Amino acid sequence: MYALRRFAVRRSRQFEWIYQRLESVLVALDPLLSRIGYGRLERPAAFVERLAKGLMFDCRMCGQCVLSSTGMSCPMNCPKQLRNGPCGGVRPGGYCEVKPDMRCVWVEAWDGATRMKRGEKISVVLPPVDRRLEGSSSWLRASRERVANLKESSESNRTALARAYPEARHSAPTSAPLTDETRKEGAAR
Repeated sequence: MYALRRFAVRRSRQFEWIYQRLESVLVALDPLLSRIGYGRLERPAAFVERLAKGLMFDCRMCGQCVLSSTGMSCPMNCPKQLRNGPCGGVRPGGYCEVKPDMRCVWVEAWDGATRMKRGEKISVVLPPVDRRLEGSSSWLRASRERVANLKESSESNRTALARAYPEARHSAPTSAPLTDETRKEGAAR
């Protein structure tokens, strides 16, 4: 597992690309997934996620995956489970103070982040782990959040345009021409 974990960090840019494609597919499938029900999909998705990420990243299934911002190095593999950088006890050569034969997870994370397109995300301070989400699929959660953000941004764009151009409703052509009566009513306003 440790060798595969280090392989994933060395190939972090390729895994970043794979993650982005997976998220795009899940976002595109949201209407279908919503019909099926995310509750029904949780267990099978978590099972597949546990297998795939467990093999490649030694994933602990915290439910709040941050691999895309930590250079494909899972911070839950840190013996202290530190979520925001090394503890200060990193030994010479970048080795862990608790497990001297293992390289520090955060040294690996910084190394992986330098290879990624969006490597600057490693400098964002992460919230503490919500233990209630352990064992759940972070893939499904992240895609649902992305869909919600997309819907929210499109709604805010529409309302911003409507507020910016209130007269557009009256001057824009409609799908059907106005009758003489509706023109008189509009002029009376």
